[in-house]
This record gives sequence, structure tokens and C-alpha cells, in this order.
Amino acid sequence: MWQNSGVTLEQLEQEIERLRTENSELRRQLAVALERIVELEAGVKTPKSRPAFVKAKRPQPDGERSPRQPRAAEHNPSRKRAEPTRIERHALERCPDCSYPLRGESLDYSRQVVELPEPAPVEVIEHQVIKRWCPVCQSWHSPQLDLAGQVLGQGRIGVRIASLVVYLRTTLRLPVRQVQGYLQTLHNLNLSVGEIVELAHDVRQKLQPQADGLLEQVNASPIVHADETGWREGGQNGYLWTVVIPGPTAVRYYEYAANRSHRVILRLLGERFRGVLVTDFYSAYNLVPGQHQRCWVHLLRDLHALKAELAENPLVMAWALAVRTLYDEAHAWLSTHATATPQERRSQYADLYRRACELGGQHAFDGGHPCHVLAKRLLRHQDELFQFVLVPGLSADNNLAERSIRPLVITPHRSARGAGVRKISGGTRSPEGSKTRLTLASLLGTWVARHLNPFLECLAQLKQPAAVASP
Repeated sequence: MWQNSGVTLEQLEQEIERLRTENSELRRQLAVALERIVELEAGVKTPKSRPAFVKAKRPQPDGERSPRQPRAAEHNPSRKRAEPTRIERHALERCPDCSYPLRGESLDYSRQVVELPEPAPVEVIEHQVIKRWCPVCQSWHSPQLDLAGQVLGQGRIGVRIASLVVYLRTTLRLPVRQVQGYLQTLHNLNLSVGEIVELAHDVRQKLQPQADGLLEQVNASPIVHADETGWREGGQNGYLWTVVIPGPTAVRYYEYAANRSHRVILRLLGERFRGVLVTDFYSAYNLVPGQHQRCWVHLLRDLHALKAELAENPLVMAWALAVRTLYDEAHAWLSTHATATPQERRSQYADLYRRACELGGQHAFDGGHPCHVLAKRLLRHQDELFQFVLVPGLSADNNLAERSIRPLVITPHRSARGAGVRKISGGTRSPEGSKTRLTLASLLGTWVARHLNPFLECLAQLKQPAAVASP
């Protein structure tokens, strides 16, 4: 039979031996693979094999290692030397060994000490207006005193002190009494609490045109972030609203409103706004016309809470993971397509939009499903989740607005007694106080966001004889 089939007994034995060898090799590879799987599941990292071109480490000689050579000054940015404001020379006149007079000189080394000058007391300048007699006109004449740029109105406090008070109150968030103590301790200047408060009001009135210019910049911006939070005015609950602009022409604008209505954000943005508004999912923003980008951080936070509550439900976990995957894929695509064309962006947006609609449609109409609420949110805001894919430079979250509003709500205030909206923020006592605090916060916050010195910028504006259009 073997001869009839053309296969000899010897050939069959060779084939059986080959199959045995192959089977043995496959068993060996399977054992290695199973061992590797066990290591990966246990979190054990195997050392990577060293490429052939990498040399082995040389054995270190016995004894102490040689000291590391210091880097050159130009390669060590932590040791940059400042321009000295004063130089003190230290030299010996005679030899310390034989007392012979020393000759010649060269710099051995130098050491810089950074120190503050002695705190200077305030300078009290008395302007005396002298009148002179004219024998021809038979009348007295005196010059018209003009202190514009030196003092605010008819007050006695100079603009440099006014700028310092505003900087301490607004940027450093010091309470009035601490500002009072600072001026008295370091500059021997005694100001009452009321005088400090009125000084802030005077600065706000002087800089009000600049603050109005900030809101005009918000109206004309292509991207605006907005947020709101609780605030108390005169012991009554209200809301602090903020609209901010990212980028080199950054703007931080704050305003108080007694309510949380959509009319507030419509008034802040103005009729000329045609940009993209980045917000959370609060319904008041739904009535703002134009494009929206909803905050993914809020959505992901709610997804995380859903997974934590129903961690044992595999269907819920799978659905939440699929939503999170959309967000991760969008960011991954942007990171690898930094120079994508508008057509490529629209194509990627269409794919993400379609998949978001599919995920929302799975449970949006099933009122009893745990994912029902978030699925409805996906469908309701289906065209507002991936605008950051279409618009270059647009953020997928509203962290900018939330971080901008945080310094105000954690500022200690001289508030009315009793618990407020926030335990560490008492708000303000009057509409005038709210306007002053939020106007100054808008201006100084904008200067800080633009990487400008808020004290010097405030001082420069107060020195202007007339208010300019923008900060």
C-alpha cells in the first residue's frame, strides 16, 4: 500500500520525526509565552535586552569617585548673576605672613548678596501755592495747582500708595486690616480702615474706562470661557459671573448679578459676539446663540461617579468606557495632526459626532437605565462636544474660567456675620463694594494673565492725566 501511494516507510519515519521536533519547539514557545503572561499579570517588568551597539557599563574602580566637574556659568541657569546695584571691594593692604605691602591686583572671586533696602517711611510733600503782587494790574496772582497723575482727585494719598493698596487687596488678597498693618509697620503710614476702602473706590472710578474696554474685547473675541458661582452682597445670596479670554491678549472680567438667569451672560457677551462659548452644562448657556463647547471635565467627572456607583455592572462600565474613549481619541488625533486642514478636521469631527450619537441613543430613551441621564446629555449636546476638534486652539474643558474665578471666592472679606454661600468667602456689603472689588479684580487679573506687573501697570494708569480706552 505504501508503495502504491508513492510514499516509502523511510519517508514516513522522517516526517514523523520532523513533526515531533516541531511539536517540541511549539511546546517550548508555549511555555515561554505562559511564563511571560504570568509575569505581566503580576506586574513584573522584565529587563529589556541591550542593543548590540550599546556598550556595557565599565566597572567602577575601588575607592572614592572623582568629584563632578562643575558646569560653566552659561550652562547653569540657576546661577545667573544679577546686575549689581552696589559693589564693595575687599582687599588686603599687607601680606598676612610678613606684613610687606601688597602690590598689583586681580579679581579672585566675587559673591553676590541679594538684600532689600531699609523700608522707607512715606514722603509727605507739601505743595505751597505762592501768590505774587502785580503793581501794574494792582492784583495778586498765583499759579493753578495741577496734581493730576500724582494724587486722585482732592485726596491726600499719592498714586503710588494707591497702587500698592490695590495690589495688596486684589492680587495678594489681603484683608483691609492686614493692609493697614503692613503700611504702618513698614512705612510708618497710618490709614484708617475707611480711608483704605475709599481709596480703592477712587482707584476704581479712575480705571473704570479700562474695565469697560475689557468687556468690549470679550465681545470681539473668537473664543470665550464663562462661569458663575455663588456670591453674597449685603448678606443676600447672588452670583459672581466671569467671562475670560485665553491667549496673549487674555482678559479676566468679573461682574456681580443678583440672579443666575441667561440674560446675564447675554448682556456680558453682547450682540456682536460671534465666537465659540466654552461652558459647563448649565442650562442658562443654552440660550446663547452661536457655537458652544461643553466642558469635558464635568462630563468625565459624572462618568467617574457613575462607574464608582455601579462598578459591578459590566454594561455600565463598558458604556462609560466607550464615552471616555471618544474623548481620548479626539485628543490623540489632535496631537498627531497639529497641521490638519479644515477638511480633515471636519471629517474627524463627523466621525466623533456620529459615534457620540450612537452612544447616546443606546440609553437616552430608557428611563430606567443607569446611563439614561448621561445618554440624554450626549444627545442634547451632541454638536457641542467636539468643537475643539474643528477650531484650532479651542480647549475641551472650562478649567480656564473656573481657575480664574477661584481666587475671588477664596478671598477673605470683611463680611457680615453668619454663614455665607461659601464658608471662606463673605462677598461684599454693598453694590458699590461689589463693583469696586470686581472691577479691580478684572483689571489686575487681566494684567497678571498677560504676564505684566499689576502694581506697575496700575501705577502707570493712575499717572495718566486722563483715562485711556484700554489697559
